[in-house]
Amino acid sequence: MFNTIKNALKTPEIRKKILFTLLLLVIFRLGCYITIPGVDIVTLESTMSASSNSVTGMINMISGGAFSRLSIFAMSITPYITASIVIQLLGMIIPSLERLTKEGGEEGRKKIDRYTKIITVVLALVEGLGIYLSYRSSGIFVDSGALTGAVVVISLMAGTSLLMWLGDKITSVGIGNGISMLIFAGIVSSLPSAVLGIGSLIFVDGAFSTIGLLKAIGIVIGVLILVTGIVFVQLAERRIPVQYSKKVVGRRMVGAQNTHIPIKPAMASVMPIIFASSFMTFPAMIIQLFISDIENQAGFWRVIYNLSIASSSSNVGWQYTIINAIIYLLLIVGFTYFYTYATFNPAEVASNIKQNGGFIPGIRAGKPTSDYLSSVLSKVVLFGGIFLAVIAILPMLIRFIGLSTAFAGTSILIVVGVAIELSQQLQSQLVMRHYKGFLEN
Repeated sequence: MFNTIKNALKTPEIRKKILFTLLLLVIFRLGCYITIPGVDIVTLESTMSASSNSVTGMINMISGGAFSRLSIFAMSITPYITASIVIQLLGMIIPSLERLTKEGGEEGRKKIDRYTKIITVVLALVEGLGIYLSYRSSGIFVDSGALTGAVVVISLMAGTSLLMWLGDKITSVGIGNGISMLIFAGIVSSLPSAVLGIGSLIFVDGAFSTIGLLKAIGIVIGVLILVTGIVFVQLAERRIPVQYSKKVVGRRMVGAQNTHIPIKPAMASVMPIIFASSFMTFPAMIIQLFISDIENQAGFWRVIYNLSIASSSSNVGWQYTIINAIIYLLLIVGFTYFYTYATFNPAEVASNIKQNGGFIPGIRAGKPTSDYLSSVLSKVVLFGGIFLAVIAILPMLIRFIGLSTAFAGTSILIVVGVAIELSQQLQSQLVMRHYKGFLEN
């Protein structure tokens, strides 16, 4: 493992990518501490601490503490994630957008990316305006005039736009998926405080607590089990054997080959978790921004708000938590299927196998092969989706032991998933340069 990292740093191309990625992540972390103009820091701290148990806790976790400081990156990358969800849902409804996604190629991908960014800016405008209107009455801003509001909204929009640019640059020039890396960096930044939180369970007011020690041990063991299970599912694969008959290539006869098609339960990686989390918290975020005292009100919007924050707050009834968990599970499974079938097309794979003279033992080429691949894929992905969903909603049921937000299932899934994806990408680049991989001693 360490030799691989050493070899990666010795390789000029990979070293430049790693250093470039680290530089952009440093810029992201610095931006999390740059407060937008016109903010009263003292009033901000008291207001944010009072709402730490609401949906702002989830937003603050994703943004790496930027929301609690009301920095230029306060909205994090959530508008972009929401915009991506909107575009993908519209692609299922609008035929022209669906054709652009499936048949547009590189040019179609660029157009989809352009539409996503436009929707992101619009959502950032709405969320930025909502933040200003929501907190204007609380005295956070030194001036409640229109000029201050314009500066606040423009600063928040600029921060989100800069994060989109940083994510694009990490993906194209650096290492890993840019959006995932930004969320990863935000969550990891909260780990030190989470560790200190575990320590506070052991020592309460300077006195040793046996019960607190048992709780801390239980949390550590639980985290280790979660990490092990996530790594197992992320790396597991169902191998479907494929045989290729002899054929003439040029003037030579190429012998038969035996290979396999790997089908992973978590082929979509952590994106279903990220999208489902953003989808669940978005309604509460919008409601809370425009209705500042929603927690003291009743009616339809209060119900929607409670359903949305049930995954991150224990201040709602158990019925909201159960309904939230069910919706969360269905969203994760649904997004898992969506992303898997977007990257793995059984009909296209079956066609390629047939064109190259291959076949799956016991399965006829063509449509029977496609149907067989679809059957296997649906079963494997269902297992992976349910596994990820159960881990994500598990902390909702064990919140009474004082589990830190940084050690919640969703956070661990994202951190471990991004780490595995990053290591695999780095490993593939090392293999191309004839270095030993991560799995070799």
